[in-house]
Amino acid sequence: MKAYYNYKKNVQFLAILLLIIVFVAGCSSTKYIEPYQSIVKKVKIDSIDPAFEEEAYNYIQKDIRPTSKLGINVLLYNMFNTKDGRYKTSNVKPLGSPPPILDSAIVDISRSQIEKYLMSKGYFNAKVKSNIKVKDQKAEVTFVANTGPDFKISEFTFQIPDSAVKQLYLSQRDLFTRIKKGMRFDDDSLSFERDKIYQLMKENGYFDFAKPYVRFLVDSNTNASKAKVTLLIDNPLDKSHHSKYKIGETNIIIAPNSDGYPDSVTLNKRIFKGIRYTDLSKKFRRNPVVRYNFLREGEQYDIRNENITFDRLYELNVFKNVKIDYQKAKDSTLKVSPFVQLIPQKIMSNRVEGEVPFNGGTVGFNLSNTYTNNNFFRGTERFEFQIKGGLQSRVGQGGSIFSDIYQRDFSVSASLTVPRLMMPYFSKYVTGKGGMPHTIFSSSYVFALQKDFFSRRVFLNSLTYEFIETKSKLHSVTPINFEYRFGSLLFNDKDTSQYIQDLLKNNKYTIDLLKRKSITLGIKYVYSLNADKLLTGNDFIYFRGNMDIAGNMLYAFSKLAGVEMAPRQEIYGKLLGVQFNQYVRPEVDIRWYKGLGLDKQFVARLNLGVGYAYGNSIDMPFEKQFFAGGSSGVRAWQARTLGPGAYNRGIAIPSEEQRRTLYGLDQLGDMHMEANLEYRFKLVNKFFGGKLKGAVFLDMGNVWNLRKKINDSTKVVDVNTDVGDETVFRIKNLAKQIAIGTGMGFRYDVQYFVFRFDVGLKLKDPQFKGSDQWVISKFLGGGKKFREDYDKLNTPDRYRFVQYNFGIGMPF
Repeated sequence: MKAYYNYKKNVQFLAILLLIIVFVAGCSSTKYIEPYQSIVKKVKIDSIDPAFEEEAYNYIQKDIRPTSKLGINVLLYNMFNTKDGRYKTSNVKPLGSPPPILDSAIVDISRSQIEKYLMSKGYFNAKVKSNIKVKDQKAEVTFVANTGPDFKISEFTFQIPDSAVKQLYLSQRDLFTRIKKGMRFDDDSLSFERDKIYQLMKENGYFDFAKPYVRFLVDSNTNASKAKVTLLIDNPLDKSHHSKYKIGETNIIIAPNSDGYPDSVTLNKRIFKGIRYTDLSKKFRRNPVVRYNFLREGEQYDIRNENITFDRLYELNVFKNVKIDYQKAKDSTLKVSPFVQLIPQKIMSNRVEGEVPFNGGTVGFNLSNTYTNNNFFRGTERFEFQIKGGLQSRVGQGGSIFSDIYQRDFSVSASLTVPRLMMPYFSKYVTGKGGMPHTIFSSSYVFALQKDFFSRRVFLNSLTYEFIETKSKLHSVTPINFEYRFGSLLFNDKDTSQYIQDLLKNNKYTIDLLKRKSITLGIKYVYSLNADKLLTGNDFIYFRGNMDIAGNMLYAFSKLAGVEMAPRQEIYGKLLGVQFNQYVRPEVDIRWYKGLGLDKQFVARLNLGVGYAYGNSIDMPFEKQFFAGGSSGVRAWQARTLGPGAYNRGIAIPSEEQRRTLYGLDQLGDMHMEANLEYRFKLVNKFFGGKLKGAVFLDMGNVWNLRKKINDSTKVVDVNTDVGDETVFRIKNLAKQIAIGTGMGFRYDVQYFVFRFDVGLKLKDPQFKGSDQWVISKFLGGGKKFREDYDKLNTPDRYRFVQYNFGIGMPF
């Protein structure tokens, strides 16, 4: 008898299992401790301003902070670090976290730290007491604060004997100060002022300036709750003022190898433009290295130039160590000579990578080999050559994993990245101070084969300029993008069999698109904002917009040459005897990141894109179309199995054999719209050398066509009827054609990589009608009959309420 999956019982089982885990996690720790010990279950701070509660909590020692409500960290620790009913004292596994055992000494340290924190916030008379309650070896710790009045700054004065320093400070103070008369005293504001003064001095030639020169005197009047603050910037000992320095001769020295410098070094005798360049390795040309030295002879010392030089030389990706020292002039001149010491790293490498991409209906593998040379022409140019191949197979049909391999891919690519803009005129305006600019030459060949249907070949060639306006603003301009595409059918289109004739008749649009030869000559532009903040937990808005435009120049030349173009009559303008594409394809990705503290974050994302063919084209190239679903999209659907619009494969393609042949090809669109909401949190702090994090998410989206397609059962048969309207974007149909999925996932963070596993659950499926779209009701009850009916109509496709996704890196 065939066994069916009982979803209702499964949900009940999972709920009961979750309750058991919560119960065990909350109650299992006390049995492992000594009778005289207690576990801290609750810590709270009472009677302080809510604005300071979260930060004050950070001053409570971690050893007595209670774990999360679920206690997963402690549960995991208990599983691996207990023996004979007690906690291990040796051979402790770094998994999870031990339970917080009460220690009165640590409680008192925490009390004192909270008290000092409140004083630093202007509560000079603050007193904190601690109360401990213990019952059944479970402790509750309460810190009760008597803050007293907050002290206000009644007067802010300064004593700066050096007139030049005083003038510099007063001229810039209003740009950064946080100290205002009448504000509550805050030690952090004084520290911020000290840091800004130090930075200001180091940016304006004061090489010898140090933070201890900046002091604050605080005179408090206890009765009036007032504080007088005096800023002092002392002069150096035995000197009446601070001295400004200029940059002298710069020495750039490259070690002979990655082991470092020999005992003695002979410097190059030649000095050119104030730089003495000594390459002991004999591997690096001078100009590509000294180009990113911003410590130039005769200029005033500025710590910003030192930092930029340090960053750019590291970003050349050929030095494992960069060190900048200074030597003062032996005469009385106020000069410092920089010594930039560079230790090279391994130049060449070869990396073999493999991955097993799988979803709820397919599994496969990809294998790649990448050779890298970071100093290809001795000018820190990065050359990469990659060979990659992969297979994809349908599963769940019976038989072995690779009994139904439906897709094969192969690609060869090469790229050369030069760390400067190889562009006349414009390059002089991009100095590299904002970030390392790059010129990228790339070329690749991609081959794709779909079983018994088609093979597709694409040659891609481009010239790209990347430059950074500021740390958070990146630009990428591709003035030359040349692509040549062509395909061939893997079946005889002259075959008179009914299956072949139906396939050709009902799918003319898709087949023509796959076998068409075409050339793309165009430009691309990409702008991104705040990409440097993606791995932080801060609050920010991320934006990435790109524009792909092709064919306009060729169209203009063809018009001037009098070439007849009527694409609807299949009369095209051509380049080298091949039709050229003309289209515009904008896409935007907007995200809002909100840090919620303690490794918690909320992310909202909106991703929109559209491809519009015009002029010499009536359709977008196959590879430029959009798809929905997948591990970074609407995760409850497998990639390329959602949409377009309300498209239903079982109705649109009545033949099982055609559905098998067209798998992954008939659910593309000219535009896509996607929105995601995700809440991220930490589950386990120590988990096999990394951190285990969790996420819950809600995804929405779909793809659509912009207009009806002629002679294609997957699109529309007749443009003069309403048939096929379900795939075309209409504002009035938007609400009922949006797919909705939810789910949860795990992220295993090992610092440099994040391995991700997500489980998506379909809530609303637009391929159905009316209330049947809310498939979550079928999942909770009646799923068996629903799946039987669907599978009969859609064989070999199977309906899956739950979708599994594995990926590397965050989804967004």
